[in-house]
Formats: sequence, C-alpha cells, structure tokens
Amino acid sequence: MTTDRPAAQAGGPAVTVGIDFGTLSGRALVVAVDDGRELGSAVHEYAHGVVDSALPGGGAVLPPDWALQIPQDWRDVLRFAVPRALQAAGVRPEQVVGVATDFTACTVLPATWDGTPLCELPGYEGRPHAFPKLWRHHAAQPEADLIVARAEESGQPWLARYGGKISSEWQYAKALQVLHEDPEIYAAADRWIEAADWIVWQLTGEENRNLCTAGYKGIHQDGGYPDEAFLASLHPDFAGFTAKLEHPLSQLGTPAGKLTAEAAELTGLREGTAVAVGNVDAHVTSAAAQALDPGHMLAIMGTSTCHIMNGGVLADVPGMCGVVRDGVVPGMWGYEAGQSGVGDIFAWAVRTAAPYEYAAEARRRGVSVHELLTEKAAAQPVGGHGLIALDWHSGNRSVLVDHHLSGLVVGLTLDTRPEDIYRALIEATAFGTRVVVEAFGQAGVPVTDFTAAGGLLKNRFLMQTYADVLNRPVHVLASEQGPALGAAIHAAVAAGAYPDIRTASAAMGRLNRHAYTPDPARAAAYDRLYAEYLALHDHFGRGGSDVMHRLRALRNQS
Repeated sequence: MTTDRPAAQAGGPAVTVGIDFGTLSGRALVVAVDDGRELGSAVHEYAHGVVDSALPGGGAVLPPDWALQIPQDWRDVLRFAVPRALQAAGVRPEQVVGVATDFTACTVLPATWDGTPLCELPGYEGRPHAFPKLWRHHAAQPEADLIVARAEESGQPWLARYGGKISSEWQYAKALQVLHEDPEIYAAADRWIEAADWIVWQLTGEENRNLCTAGYKGIHQDGGYPDEAFLASLHPDFAGFTAKLEHPLSQLGTPAGKLTAEAAELTGLREGTAVAVGNVDAHVTSAAAQALDPGHMLAIMGTSTCHIMNGGVLADVPGMCGVVRDGVVPGMWGYEAGQSGVGDIFAWAVRTAAPYEYAAEARRRGVSVHELLTEKAAAQPVGGHGLIALDWHSGNRSVLVDHHLSGLVVGLTLDTRPEDIYRALIEATAFGTRVVVEAFGQAGVPVTDFTAAGGLLKNRFLMQTYADVLNRPVHVLASEQGPALGAAIHAAVAAGAYPDIRTASAAMGRLNRHAYTPDPARAAAYDRLYAEYLALHDHFGRGGSDVMHRLRALRNQS
C-alpha cells in the first residue's frame, strides 16, 4: 500500500466520509485526510427507530426483550445523510477518496444469497424473525445459556476467549432462537450477516465479512467457527449453521471494494470510490481517540458502554465480551467488555423518577430534565443520598454476562428525592466500569490509561464521577463524532492515504488528555461505597439470590 497521500481534487483537500449507524440514527461525517479536520456532517433519524413492541403497520406484537430494526432505515442514511454532509462540508464528490462505515453489533439479519433481507420478501413481512435483530435484542438468553452449558460440557477451547460466557446479543444465540421459534425463516435464510457487513454489501455489490464482528460476535477463533458436532449438540438442524456465515474475512482498514453505480447514485458520491471493510462503532472509535497502545482502555459511553483495549499478550479475562487477534488493529490482541445500560438507565430515571414539577422547573429555566437532575445531584456530598444502585436495567454484559439480571436501588426512604436516585444511578454505572477495569488488571492485562468517548461526555458531573470512582485521570475524545471520525480514518487507510491504522490515527485522531482528574477525598469516599456495590453485585449476580431471574420469569409468563 502506498504512503503517498491522495492528491487534492477539484481545488479542495482530499477527504473521506465516515458513516456511523447507531441505535436510533445514522450520521455521515466528512473529514480532511491530511489532519482529520471535520468539515461537515449530517444526521438522519431512523423512521422506525427501535421496533420493540410491535411490527410496523399494526403487525405482530413482540414479546419482552425483543428489539428489531428496519433495513430501509439504514439505506435512507446513505440516501439522505451522505449528500447533506457533502453539502455542509462544501466539498465535491471528486474530493472524496474513500468511504467507511461502522455499525452497532451484534445487529444481525437473515438474508438471501444476494443480500435481500427476508423481511422485504413477500410473505415474510409479518414474521418477526425475518427482521434484523438489534444488538439489544435479549430474548435469546435461553439459547445463550444452552451454548455455554454445552461448551462447558464438551470443553470447547474458544469459550475462555469470551470470559467463559456467550452473550444473548451474539450471532449464534440469536440464530438458534430463530431455529427454535420459526424454523421456516431459519431455513429460508441463506445468509446470516452482521449489519456492519450488509451495509458494505449495499455499497459495493459484493459480500464482504470483517474480522472484527466475526471474532467478537460470531465465535470465530484461531481461523475457524465452532464445529458441526458442537452445533448439532445444540439442535440437530443447527449443525450446518456456519454455512450461513462462512466467507473469507477481511482485515480492518483494507478496501472491501468500490462504490457501485447504484450506490453512487444513492449517496451522491463517485462510482469507483474506495469502500473500507465494515467495522463496529465502538472498535472503530479507538482510532479516533488515539487509544491504540496496549493498556489504553476506551469507554464509548452512550445508551450502553463498550470498553475496548489492545494488548500485546493473550489472557483470559472472566466475563469479557471477547479477545480477538487483530480485532481492533493488526498485530495486537483486541479486548472488549461492556455495560448493557448506561444512558438508557438515566433516561429511565427521567421517565419514571422525575415528577411533573421537575419537568416544569426545567422548562422555566430552559434546561432539560437531565440537566436539572444533574445540577441537583452534583450539589450533594458523596454518600449523601444514602443509596446504592445496581446498573442492570438492561442486564449485565460484563463481567457477569447475564441479561436476565435487573436493576436495583437500596436505601430508599420517604425522604429520597429524584436527584438522589439519578446520582445513585450515575455512580452505579461508574462502579460497573470499575468492576471491568479491575477484572482486566486481575487477569494480567492492566489498564494504564482510560479514555471516554460518546454522547455522555457532555455531562461533566458524570465524567468527574468516573474519575473519582476509578481514582485515575480520564482522558476524553476531542470530537463529538467518534465512531464516524474513526470510520473516516479507516477510509483513509483503505484509500491508500496512510500505510496503516496507527499512522492514520496519529494524524487524524483527537485526544484531550487528563480532562478530568480524581479528587482524593471523593475517591476515598467512593471506595467505601464501591465495597457496598460489590457486595450487592456478587450477592445478586453470583448466586446469593436468584430473585431477579424468578421475577423475570414470572413477568414473561404473564
């Protein structure tokens, strides 16, 4: 690959376009290749958002823990956001040397051999299992439990690479749920594909599979997937499932192909523009945050949090989401852990714990209820609310890997105020991150630096709480569009502007070091609260009480 930068075109700088597909919307960002300047962006909100109660148009009612999406919403990001971003940046299509995408994961869909989603075929539009399953579809927990049990019984070597647990969010669990509940859809699915790869297929006209999602979400380790004998132990008809996945895997930062004429017309870009291999929103952000060195953990904080870190050695970390060779950058072991709910939990508090008078006060002052609760919470001393919460409203991704766990607040009294609950939930998410950080250290992969990225960075009190709870400096990504910027960096590598991701990250990434530093007195006080958090964490999460599972089972039965 050449290290010569693509020449400026049409009287302007060479640029790349990063396209970030999130949970509720997609964003296109135009970035200058030479130094990572963000020249213009545009957002397109998904028309259908998250489909979690019923199929569109009054269709089938969905059971608890389901979360689906609509493929046309993703195409519309290409159709609307990309041209608007080019216009906002004031650049011409001729200046764009490369395009890259990132996606939530594991957002996965059944498709035909040519990539047509099954939900778009006549006769399947009313079948829930024909639709893409969003990352936070957690209804496959029984299947995940079965996979873990069979893997333990048969001594599958790959299980340790995932901290001893397989998540209900991942490819095999979700596919096994389809087989159990709608075998006709399972049989009709020629391909079972991550949306991260499907969207690249739409751009290039050729199927491509990326190494990242295959490793972290598809149980691909040491060059292969689980064998047929193991899959048959899950269900006789599941033995051949891997055929729906198998395709040569492409290295991150390499070209997946070129933009087709159809995709060029859709996006307003040039036919033949280089398209990078697909990637995951969290993993691609590491390049944007210049967090690629061993021991440098990146926490991408939004509706959920994903923790990404590179290491020079392979270690088994209990409860992590996976360790994959070349999973973030070539030549290193990429580790992933996560929290299923963070921003979603704060949103829940606003919906349920804030009375009308708080909303009225927020309107009078011209602030959001989140901002009002944050202000009131920040005025308290550590421990002043007398509460401890568990951040499991969406289950626990790391280190317990159990999506049937649920939230908890201990210490409520008649004097408890909404801001008390809000602060306790903020602290709980910070405690959850500390559990993850300590798990890595105990496994011999110490965290040396901690960087935060994502939409929650705007809450300064939240970020200071993390610094105090972790008792370490917190760096922050100096961009509000981390995944899209990271994708644009990968596009520059795929286009030949830089020899590798590390070099491109150094030139185009943005990091504000030591943005938050811990206060010693607050850190000491949080140590005492963290001990209480751990006691609850282990009691409800490690077998002390199974009440959360029993309550969920009763809810689902009713």
